[in-house]
Amino acid sequence: MTDQTMVLRVENISKRLGGRQILKDVSLELHRGELKVLIGPSGGGKSTLLQCINFLIPPDEGRIWLGEQQIEIHRKQDLYAYRQKVGMIFQDFNLFDHLNALDNVSIALRKVKKIARKDAEERAMRELERVGLGDKTTLYPSQLSGGQKQRVSIARALAMDPEALLLDEPTSALDPELIGEVLGVIRNLAQDGMTMIMATHQLGFIRTLADDILFMQDGQIIEQGSPAELLDAENGSRTQAFCAKLNELSDESET
Repeated sequence: MTDQTMVLRVENISKRLGGRQILKDVSLELHRGELKVLIGPSGGGKSTLLQCINFLIPPDEGRIWLGEQQIEIHRKQDLYAYRQKVGMIFQDFNLFDHLNALDNVSIALRKVKKIARKDAEERAMRELERVGLGDKTTLYPSQLSGGQKQRVSIARALAMDPEALLLDEPTSALDPELIGEVLGVIRNLAQDGMTMIMATHQLGFIRTLADDILFMQDGQIIEQGSPAELLDAENGSRTQAFCAKLNELSDESET
């Protein structure tokens, strides 16, 4: 359930990489409890936008606000505090291979928030149980499936009490049979009111849960609207044509 409280505001973000313009004056607003979905062809700028929002890649131009506070990338303490409040879920999990699931979730609580080990582990345990991994706490990433590793990474982000989550194609590295378990966790988060921006091509998920679709192409948001508006076969949107093609490719792969 969304409300009108502004969580994130992105204004005129631009970025060049390798001499190529990746983002061109991208702006968006994210309200509390809202799930925005980024969709569009590869190379359209979705991942770069998410990384710029979290300042993993510093934007060349533009401004970002968390609530009423504009984020100044050169103020390191402000930047560290911001990253605690805006969690990032990557395609490739980014877990520490030498730590088990419990330690992967609790380490930031101990090292960044300076929480005592016992308290950090208790919180990590709660988040692992929340994503259905309460029985996997002692296992290392090499002992986990792709879907389990992604759920550990989600638990790690949730343990920091984020105000918003950025999810960059969280199921793209998974085998088809593992995608559902990760989408199930994200679905529960959305239903619980977590504020999120998610890049994904999972059409069923988009249709049922997205509040807003942002279609990105050539570094710009060229269409924006609800699933009902943009996925209606009669409206002739670029989004609908792209999703129809995805459906065709999915059908072909199953035959």
